[in-house]
Amino acid sequence: MTIEDLQNICSKLPGFSTDIKWEKELCFLVSDKIFLITGLDQNPIAASFKVPDEDFDEISSRDGFEPAPYLARNKWVRVNDIRLVSKKEWEVFIEKSYKIISTKLTKKKQKELGLI
Repeated sequence: MTIEDLQNICSKLPGFSTDIKWEKELCFLVSDKIFLITGLDQNPIAASFKVPDEDFDEISSRDGFEPAPYLARNKWVRVNDIRLVSKKEWEVFIEKSYKIISTKLTKKKQKELGLI
């Protein structure tokens, strides 16, 4: 997997955009809310994403995964190398993170994006 592969998965989601924050982090957003973060100057490339509360302990304890620095209290996990995760599994992780974050948008914005 590459950052471009992650972008291709995300590009199918309503309201998807990207932004560079903190000078070196490529953030994947729905409206103005981040649902996936990758480091641009890392080798290997790591990524952090939101997971359902009930899945946090299981996912963050997998080999190559950990609670995301600064974001773990909000149930974000970090995979230390995006190549450790298959495309199919990335699709699931991205979809779940997107869904969790998009529910925090205003009802008006959710309606605009066709989410409700």
